[in-house]
Amino acid sequence: MKPNIQGVIFDLDDTLLTANIDFAAIREAIGCEPGKDILAYAASLDSTKSQWAYEIIREYELHDAKDAQWIPGAKDMLDALHAANIPTAIVTRNSQEAVQIKLSNNQVNIDRVITREHAPPKPDPTALLLLAQEWQLNPKNVAYVGDFLYDILAANNANMHACLYLKRGWVDYAEKADFTFEDYTELQRYVLG
Repeated sequence: MKPNIQGVIFDLDDTLLTANIDFAAIREAIGCEPGKDILAYAASLDSTKSQWAYEIIREYELHDAKDAQWIPGAKDMLDALHAANIPTAIVTRNSQEAVQIKLSNNQVNIDRVITREHAPPKPDPTALLLLAQEWQLNPKNVAYVGDFLYDILAANNANMHACLYLKRGWVDYAEKADFTFEDYTELQRYVLG
């Protein structure tokens, strides 16, 4: 049965646009253990070290931002959602500065963008729930589309429809998603019929 999706929120990096951020290099540069959440680690440091760590993260994000390109099919998906009058947004852990470069360079037409400066980073559901409230939609009627575990956890935490883009094939956390896809035409059929 087709889900009743009335709003769609996307992750940005490796979901709508490409990303090539070297997270291992960032962890090494700021002293974060492998496998640990980089943003949570940076936030846990004392204020001087935290500011220093965020600046290193920002430099990597800005370096990546200039080369971002559309994921195949993602622009068509956004255009189809707009044509169907379905509200759209981006919720990303990326910085506002890097996000604006990516969106501007690729002429991304999106209704609303929430970065880590505006709400706690995923998997915290705050940003997703804020959008559902703004759109006056039941979270169950909103889909969150992402490519990583934090995206699926954020959708689950918000009681939203979790859609996982399998850009590199099957992953062990895919079972936590409500829908998985490898091509945006699959997602477009699923959401719009």
